[in-house]
Amino acid sequence: MRPDARKEYERWHRQATLDLEDAEYNAQGGRHNLACFLSQQAAEKALKAYLYLQGHQVVWGHSAAELVGDAALDDAEFAELKEKASLLDRFYIPTRYPNGLPGGIPSESF
Repeated sequence: MRPDARKEYERWHRQATLDLEDAEYNAQGGRHNLACFLSQQAAEKALKAYLYLQGHQVVWGHSAAELVGDAALDDAEFAELKEKASLLDRFYIPTRYPNGLPGGIPSESF
């Protein structure tokens, strides 16, 4: 493991944890669009943390499903998460942008 791999893992993991806490906070407050988006962000960042810890030097992309695929190359058990990660990816754009929905706005649709 590269000496800075642990440090990069910790940075990404810490932010993933905070994003998940923020998702829970927003869900309790009825801000479901933000809770959905932050849940996807938490998964994305946690997966990136794992990949950095495994020694990957380039970790790229915003799709949790694609990052699960990358993680599965290091640990085949990650492949079981692909379907759930794909579900989270559906919340990446429509939870934030009005033009990501056929009508209305995210805060009214989620």
